[in-house]
Amino acid sequence: MNRRPRLLTTAAVGAMAALLLTACGGNDSGSKGNDKIAGADTGGETSASPSASATGSAERPKIELPSDVTDKYEDWKTGDDAKDAILADTAGRIDATNDAILRGDTGAPGLSFYYRDKALNGAVEWVKAYVDANLSFTGTTRYYAPQVTLSGEKSAAVVYCADESKGFNKNRKTNKVDKTPSDESPYVLYNTRLEKNKQGVWQATNLISKRGDKTCAA
Repeated sequence: MNRRPRLLTTAAVGAMAALLLTACGGNDSGSKGNDKIAGADTGGETSASPSASATGSAERPKIELPSDVTDKYEDWKTGDDAKDAILADTAGRIDATNDAILRGDTGAPGLSFYYRDKALNGAVEWVKAYVDANLSFTGTTRYYAPQVTLSGEKSAAVVYCADESKGFNKNRKTNKVDKTPSDESPYVLYNTRLEKNKQGVWQATNLISKRGDKTCAA
């Protein structure tokens, strides 16, 4: 969203990119700002995260974003139980990441729940970059056009788009919102690799992103 491309320094973004070199933080291969990362069958538009009840016995973290922040998921249902479970945990990861940024908490339990390995390190660094910059955000991020590819029963890849045009940086201390127009694209393509753990949670192990990808700007 507008907040991310123009918000963080290239040094902060580069640090995260270095951590996530292979496939909701990530390696932004096409932008100066990272993000939090194309279609499915008709599922309609929803603002709340899809239910993850079908993904296993683990109790998912309850994430409640503040009233001025919305993660909107469009066509996030495919009608396939296995794919929908993966998308539900992908949405959970996105919400958990945003929650950690908003709270300025690199130790937020949602991060270690939905991330692992290099992806977890990258997510922590991304949250820390916001904290170090004394920034939060406000507004709406639209996540849409998801594509899920299964590889066996415990491995999958998810590609999706994000539209950050209605999201903005906010100073953490003053709460002042920065709506200065950005010269960078608000559209970001994400490519995530996930592994299913013993508790049935689909965790991100790697994630890359590309800002301004034409796939998402359509």
